[in-house]
Amino acid sequence: MHDAPSTPRPVWDIFCQVIDNFGDIGVCWRLAADLAQRGCQVRLWVDDASALAWMAPHGARQVQVLPWPLLAPADGPGDVVIEAFGCEIPQAFQQAIASKAQDKPRTPVWINLEYLSAQDYVERCHRLPSRLMSGPAAGLTRWFFYPGFTPKTGGLLREADLAKRQAAFDRSAWRARHGLQVSDVVFSLFCYEPAAFAQVFAASASHAQWLVTPGRPTALVQATPEAATASNVHYLPTGTQQQFDEMLWASDLNFVRGEDSLVRAIWAGKPFIWQIYPQDDNAHHAKLAAFLDWLNAPASLRLAHAVWNGISAADDTLQWQAPDAAVLDAWSQCVQAARHRLLGQASLAQQLMAFAGEKG
Repeated sequence: MHDAPSTPRPVWDIFCQVIDNFGDIGVCWRLAADLAQRGCQVRLWVDDASALAWMAPHGARQVQVLPWPLLAPADGPGDVVIEAFGCEIPQAFQQAIASKAQDKPRTPVWINLEYLSAQDYVERCHRLPSRLMSGPAAGLTRWFFYPGFTPKTGGLLREADLAKRQAAFDRSAWRARHGLQVSDVVFSLFCYEPAAFAQVFAASASHAQWLVTPGRPTALVQATPEAATASNVHYLPTGTQQQFDEMLWASDLNFVRGEDSLVRAIWAGKPFIWQIYPQDDNAHHAKLAAFLDWLNAPASLRLAHAVWNGISAADDTLQWQAPDAAVLDAWSQCVQAARHRLLGQASLAQQLMAFAGEKG
């Protein structure tokens, strides 16, 4: 009696170009690792993988990190090809997709994974086809796939073991290792350069301990005289994605930025203030407002976001109001209600796998 042959793992090609900061590679790595945990074989093609040395130093089983290709691999494209955030995959790889598509049963599912937003257009554009009109893959279809916060979108990244890891997390022990007391009010800082930082720090200096992440947040704090050498500032070393998650779980208020850390802050279930990536035409204001509407954010949390993101009122510049225990509790209830809604939806990786199975 012979064992039945195992079903080969589907091969996914994910393309990532690092524009700035770490958001692009951070999202792509989490997605690659999550897909691998769910039974896929992943090739992550990236033009700058240097951040993975500290973000994911141990790699992940079934994930291969490869340099941005000039040519398609010898065995051709995978079963699914993802362009992350609209990056244009190489012409030679497009030609390989077109060649493989000639064998209809093996046509790769080509997906453009878009940026995260709570705006109305996401539901309208999610899963829409886009037929290529020129280039080596002319005539093929590329699909738009939008992460999002509602059941009509592609969901958010959420590892299958996330809840188990959070339940096992020892908050008191984590704080003790970082020189903090269980009773301390702890703020974590992962940001760009908000003009309001000095004001916010001054308002909280007497009662909050600050955990400052490396890079731009550390540079910001060190350039702020009142904060640079303050005894309540704790500069953190570079850490892995899992260590970043644990910092969020251990804090009472998380200042986060961009896309990846926003999602992690939601899963943390702790109060947070999001610094959205600024755009010259202030288009990010509408994006932030749409997110706060979805969050059902109370007025105090909306005000905090406006101050942190430099959004002035019509009549005057808004002033920071330091949150007390009651306000933080209200913010916490808001975030936990939002997390509860999201937990009822399939994750981004689950939805991508289902979509690929449907279209492949």
